[in-house]
Amino acid sequence: MAGTSRVLSDDSLPGRIDRRLYRLESALALISGFAVFALMLLAVVSVGGRNLFNQPLPGYVDWIEQAMPLIAFMGIAYAQRDGGHIRMDMLVGALRGRALYLAEMVTTLAILVLMVLLVWGSWAHFLRSFDPAAPLWSRDSTMDIALPIWPAKLLVPVAFGTICLRLVLQLWAYGRAFRHNDPAPAAVPLVADAATQVAAETRHVSGHDT
Repeated sequence: MAGTSRVLSDDSLPGRIDRRLYRLESALALISGFAVFALMLLAVVSVGGRNLFNQPLPGYVDWIEQAMPLIAFMGIAYAQRDGGHIRMDMLVGALRGRALYLAEMVTTLAILVLMVLLVWGSWAHFLRSFDPAAPLWSRDSTMDIALPIWPAKLLVPVAFGTICLRLVLQLWAYGRAFRHNDPAPAAVPLVADAATQVAAETRHVSGHDT
């Protein structure tokens, strides 16, 4: 949930890489937000055109199809960095020290393996659609206004590749924390206790996040 994890930063190499990667992840999440806003505007134009002029926006469903990867995938690395994905905090939160870091390493490694497989599969899916010799470099297109589909397919391995970078960094940071038994490692989401979670969520919903 938003605001229930905290990520520390320092001048170590993982901390510096974390800050640089976070800028990329924030930019991708911002693009995802703009895509949602653009679809909202397209919906207003399409519904308004249908009601006022009996003419909806041509290719509205095609544009939704193109925007889906932007909305669904471009923010996943950002959420992973901040610990925003669903986590078993009731179990993991009961662990401390090296036991916690070992559990985090195992789960992070499992996610990384899955994401690498998804990068491989989504890249192959993109290659089946992309053809430099074809019109608009595309072997397939949308059904209504014939938009090339390969740009939307390319966004999927880009987003998955970004979260793979984040997972590699987190795996490294958890490994360093396990080796040194660091009580406050950088570049990884730290599970907060219940009181801290409540305070953070209160600040979040009241608009007073710092």
